[in-house]
Formats: sequence, C-alpha cells, structure tokens
Amino acid sequence: MADPKQVARNHWFRNDDLPGVAGPERDLVGYGATPPRVRWKDGAKVAVNIVINYEEGSEKTFAMGDGMNDGMYELPFDVDDQRDLAKESMYEYGSRAGIWRMFRMADRLGVPLTVFGAAVALERNPAVAERIVERGDDLVSHGYRWIDHYEYSREEEREVIGLAMESFRSNWGLEPVGWYCREMSVNTRELLVEDGRFLYDSDYYGDDLPFWTKVAGKDHLVVPYSLVTNDCRYIMGTGFGSPSDFVDTAKRTLDQLLDDGDDCGRMMSIGIHPRITGNPARLNGLAEFVRYALDTPGATFMTRTDIARSFAEQVPAPS
Repeated sequence: MADPKQVARNHWFRNDDLPGVAGPERDLVGYGATPPRVRWKDGAKVAVNIVINYEEGSEKTFAMGDGMNDGMYELPFDVDDQRDLAKESMYEYGSRAGIWRMFRMADRLGVPLTVFGAAVALERNPAVAERIVERGDDLVSHGYRWIDHYEYSREEEREVIGLAMESFRSNWGLEPVGWYCREMSVNTRELLVEDGRFLYDSDYYGDDLPFWTKVAGKDHLVVPYSLVTNDCRYIMGTGFGSPSDFVDTAKRTLDQLLDDGDDCGRMMSIGIHPRITGNPARLNGLAEFVRYALDTPGATFMTRTDIARSFAEQVPAPS
C-alpha cells in the first residue's frame, strides 16, 4: 500500500485538484466582487434565519446500539465502553425543556423558525413534531438520525434519505424541500438531486448568499449555513464563554452585513440546539439579539425555505 505521506509529497507542486476525485468540484471564486443585488421581505437588505437543530434522541448512543456515545457535551469527558447517562440526560434536557423554551420565545417575539429536524428525534417526541406543524415552522430534513453521512456507502445513504422523507410524510404530512445533514459525503448532493424532491441543500459554509450549482446536468440551489453564529461554539473548542459573547458576535455580524461596502443584500444564519441554547441564560442571550435585530432597519427574519424561494425568484437558475 502506498504511503499516504509520500503520495501527498508527490503532489505538493499541483495547482489544481486531481481529475476524477469523487464529489463536487471546489469553487474558490464564487460571486467575487459582483454578487447579485437581492432584497428580502419588505425590501430588507439582510435576511436573518434562526435554525433549531432538533436532534435529541437520534444521536449515537449505546442505548441505540451504536457502541459509542455522541461527542457534543458540556464538559470534555468521554465514557468509551458503556452508556454515558450524564451525556444522555443533557440531550434529554433539549427535548424535555429547551425546545419548549425556544418555542415560547419565538411566539413572544413573533419570529419565524426553521427546524433542521432529524426524523427519529421527532418520532421519539411526537409533541414537538405536532407543535412544529401547528406553528407552521419551516422543516428542513436533517436526515433520519443525527449521523455522519460520510460513514455510509452510496446505497446506504440513499436509503437513509428515503427513510427520513417517508417519516416526515407519513407521520406529520410534511414534505421538506431543504436538506442539511450532520456531515455530508461526496455523494450527498448527487443523491439529493437524483431524489428530485429537494429545492436546495445547506451543507455548505462558504458564502453569505445562496448560489446555483450544476449537479448531474441539473440546476441545484445551495443555501449556505454558518458555524460562526452557532451555539456549538459554547461547548466545542475555543468559542463562546457566555451569552454575551454570542450576542456580541451576532450583533457585529448583522451590523457588518448591513454595511458591507456595497449595495448587495445577504443572509445571516443562526444555528441553535435545544440542549444548548435551550438553557435559560443562553436563550436569554438569543432573545436579546432577536430584539436588537427587530429594531434594526434593513433586517428581517425569514425561514430558510422562504429565503431559497425568494432568491430563486430574483436570481433564476442559469438554465
């Protein structure tokens, strides 16, 4: 077997990607200096999208036969060879308490929500799914379970996508047109286009505006997401130490997008999790930013699917 380090050394002189590598081609250019001039609801320059990642109960656990405990936890402790009941209870906080606190905030402040929903998580807490339907929230498929899609074969991933969509349809009468998985594979986007039910995916972090791409000869929309204004930074690596850190980052993000040196509109994604931002202090910080954005001229709150459709109307697919 070839030594991977030697292979890497042999390619140090390349100035392009290898031909035939699986997955989408890299695009390092994007819109460049001339992004399209878009406007959102009520002529706003920045569309703010709040995304609840509802995954609790679908994460990897010994209880579900995965032989491991998921890693996103408040403290840097790992239990390797048995159930981690402490970690499981953190996730349960999200489904028992955190998600309801989020719904109450959104109701009180009158802002729309997008839910990246894992099908199994909603199956295991039907009351949450029923509330999403009742509120009319924007459901984006977060897969069947909260798993890394790159761990599965193309056929297995195709099956997982189908299982998720069938669950949403048969249990709740919902047919998402958007997709975001935990970690996409080189096959994910091709499978979504092959499936035919998806207007867009959000498995991308490389822009502040949606953009069209070509997959298997078909136009497909990408609506980027963000890991910057995202509450995973409370518990992973060097990130937010307090809700004030989140509020400051979110405010500065919005202020910059509103005055970004040109006349182009942009979008701002805020990613939150019931087990993380559902805790009182962090939800209080989110509410503080929402009030700030509501009082800021040029900003509006929209769902992700409304952003996708509005963009597609203003910037039609090339073909």
